[in-house]
Amino acid sequence: MSDEPATGAGGGLLVVGDVVTDVIARHRGPLASATDTAADILTVPGGAGANAACWAAHSGCPDVRLLARVGRDRAAWHDLRLRGAGVRPLLIPDADAPTATVIALVDTATAERTFLTDSGAVHRMNPADWSPTLLDGVAHLHLSGYLLFADSCRELARAAIRSARRADVTVSLDPASTGFINDLGIDRFLAMAEGTDVLLPNAAEAAFLTGLPQPADAAAKLSRQFPLVAVTLGAAGALVAAAGEVIAQVAAPQARALDSTGAGDAFTGGFLAARLRGASPTEAARAGCRAGALAVGIVGGRPPAESR
Repeated sequence: MSDEPATGAGGGLLVVGDVVTDVIARHRGPLASATDTAADILTVPGGAGANAACWAAHSGCPDVRLLARVGRDRAAWHDLRLRGAGVRPLLIPDADAPTATVIALVDTATAERTFLTDSGAVHRMNPADWSPTLLDGVAHLHLSGYLLFADSCRELARAAIRSARRADVTVSLDPASTGFINDLGIDRFLAMAEGTDVLLPNAAEAAFLTGLPQPADAAAKLSRQFPLVAVTLGAAGALVAAAGEVIAQVAAPQARALDSTGAGDAFTGGFLAARLRGASPTEAARAGCRAGALAVGIVGGRPPAESR
């Protein structure tokens, strides 16, 4: 693939993925075992799919929709916050499972984080939640990789990809988690991702999926299976690969990191919004890096509503 403008520019973006209640505990230095560790704790809306949708809207995409399952306990709260971020929520309340919850332990000394995850209603998504009519007016479908880690969700993801192929709608996928990929199996994950046009892993996920430690090598290998690959490198920016070779490496703007939660989701949102405006892959990667740099300066995974 050459570094040409996106096709189908100007259409809507549909994200299918996860809405999560994030409990963020910011502590400095190692956790003290078997006793107390002082921390600043807050509860904010999150989820990789929801975060990416919010950052796409923040990055200028005028039509962003999000399909997700939530527990009835938090449905109204999440709906309100998504609308405030410029996203049109298509939330399915689940009577039998709570909204997914993630406890994010953030070391303020390094801005790195560790997640404890209760998937709740996320992994109860199923093919009955999908309809090809959801793609009406949509130019691009983005799937959160968390959909591939439970049987019913996988069936929904495959149905969505098949619908997108028939409707000539492009598809992107965020691999989401090396731990969950390990549980599923690399070969199985890659087979499930067949039909994806754009893969958006971070460096660790790219290395895990390929067995190649160097991000450029991993990106190149993945781009033999997926037409376009953008690998995020944290503070080092991002790599873009197509047809088996790296076609660009872009730098990230300097940023003072407070919390790296959601930085990859911000890259995804910025990247996809730029592509839908007609940007080339390299220009889109720059836009994604700009969004990621903004994200690390914010506690939580989403742009503040007042910054839109």
